[in-house]
Amino acid sequence: MTIEQAQKTIDTWIKTNGVRYFNELTNMAILTEEVGEVARIISRKYGEQSFKESDKDKSLDDELADVLFVLMCIANQTGVNLTTALEKNLEKKTNRDKDRHHQNDKLKG
Repeated sequence: MTIEQAQKTIDTWIKTNGVRYFNELTNMAILTEEVGEVARIISRKYGEQSFKESDKDKSLDDELADVLFVLMCIANQTGVNLTTALEKNLEKKTNRDKDRHHQNDKLKG
């Protein structure tokens, strides 16, 4: 599935199953909540925190998909084509950072 196809699929899902989009502010709050759930898993799986019993059934792939879903909802309702935006963003990063990271001693060896 391409990013464009995913945005269209989510738009159809929202209009069919979700009735309508939550407003942008609500979706921003939901996105923040979902990113927090990703952080919770990362801090327990790769960090020093231990899992609670309530965390055991949480999966990183599902939580990342939740983030992507809400992000695409926000893009859809604000008219952002994420394919175009990502292409422009990668071009910006390439032009800005093409030498920067290679020269960073912290990233060597």
